[in-house]
Parts: sequence; structure tokens; C-alpha cells
Amino acid sequence: MDLRGKVSLVGAAESDLGKVATNTSHLDLIGQATMRALDDAGLNLSDVDGVFAATSQSRMVGLGVCEYLGIKPVYIDSTQIGGSSFMSHVSHAVAAIVTGKCEVALITYGSTQRTMSRAATSQREVAWYEDPYKPMMPPSAYAMAAARHMHEFGTTSEQLAWIKVAASTHAQYNEHAMLRDVVTVEDVVNSPMISDPLHRLDCCVISDGGGAIVMTTPEIAKSLGRPIVKYLGGGETIKHLDAGNVDLTYTGARHSGAAAFEESGVKHADIKYASIYDGFTI
Repeated sequence: MDLRGKVSLVGAAESDLGKVATNTSHLDLIGQATMRALDDAGLNLSDVDGVFAATSQSRMVGLGVCEYLGIKPVYIDSTQIGGSSFMSHVSHAVAAIVTGKCEVALITYGSTQRTMSRAATSQREVAWYEDPYKPMMPPSAYAMAAARHMHEFGTTSEQLAWIKVAASTHAQYNEHAMLRDVVTVEDVVNSPMISDPLHRLDCCVISDGGGAIVMTTPEIAKSLGRPIVKYLGGGETIKHLDAGNVDLTYTGARHSGAAAFEESGVKHADIKYASIYDGFTI
């Protein structure tokens, strides 16, 4: 089925970010982001009939979001696949809207990991082939993947450092970013080692925060008289540990990216900036 242009993104917003969760729950941040996104779209809570929610802090966050917001949608999705959950929800929302399961989809996420600590807010599944060795999660897991990539392809710490350099270059223009100072490759490789070969500046900063986007039918989107972003395509894939027989040198984006390009009809040469996270590409 050709899904290009059949669903529109009409609102997007973030909650307060950083260390903001004192006397605040993940649902408070979700609610804050939701109301801002609906305001951006020119819609009300009563218009939402589809909820797609994720957080590491609750297995039943979809129900929690509905109760917190005081809404009773006809469609709900709480798929939890880590950091790419809410990106996966985009394609799920598209499918629901196109098939008539809902008309206005709220996709939202919230977390208080910085204030409460990652350990206190994460309900992690047992990793049977890793937990006996008590790895420091997640840095050591990513460090192992980086080390294997270096072994296979000769990748260097200096090359990995360019990821942080690029991120800091963007962050300087974002008033809400926690780390706005632009860094160099030298700054990254000279920062303290956290889990060989990853340095402190290779690692992600943890923050409290939430986000929400609103997607709907082209007809409703047109009636709002607001800027519209049309959905072109997406891709999903599953890449698990394969009972320990896993290739650490690539992520699921190898396959989800190809699927997204195919569905959207877009070529690599058309992309000016790509967002790739875990096993989902959009």
C-alpha cells in the first residue's frame, strides 16, 4: 500500500528538559508535552482518539497516559522497544489512521531518568547471555559493539568522536540543550575513559524530559490551517541478541533504513540530514 501523503503531522512539542523532575512524574512531563503539541496543532484533548505512548518507567504507560489526561481513545498502542519506541509508533499511527482505527493520533514519551537515576526508572528485561558477567549498562554494551567494529573495520576513536562533534555543533543553536559548548575531536578523545573504547564525551547525557507529536488525516490537517508535514515512509526491523550469536558491527538501521527509503520513494542523495536510532529509521 502506498502511504505517502496519506497522514499528516500537525503538531510537535517538548516538555521542560534537563533536571526538572523534582516533585514531577514522567506522566507530568508527558502531559506537558502533549498540551504543547496540541496547542501547536490547534487541537484539543477531546480530539484525540488514538494514543501511542512509551516510557521506561511503566509497562502500562498507555493506560496511565489516558487516565492522566482524562481521555478514552478508541485506539491505544504501548509498544516498548527501548529508545526507538516512539519512532516506531509513527508508523503504527500511520497504519491506524489509514485503516480508520483512529483519526487524531497522539504519540508521546516522558522520563525522569536524570532526577531519579536510570537504574530507578528502567524496567530492563533480563539479558540471559550478558547479565551473568554484570556489565555496566548501557555504556559497556555499546563499548563492546564499538570495540568489535574497530577490530573488524579499523574504526578509530577519532572517527567515533565526530559523532559528538556533530551533536555539539547542533546543540549550540538549541537554547534547551544541556551541553551547548562545541567540542573538538581532541576534546572527546582526551575526556576520561568510561568503558574502553568509549570516553565520557562519547556517551549520551541523561536528562528528564518528554515529547509529543500529533498526526491526523489530510482532511483534518487541512482544516486546521496550520503548517503540515506529510508522512512519506518509514521502516522497522527487529535485531536481537540471537541467543548470543549476534553481529555487533551493525544496527537494525541497516534494514529499517532500506525499508524507509523504499516506502517513501526517496533516495540517499535526497537526504540532507538523517535521524537513525536503534532499529528504526525515519
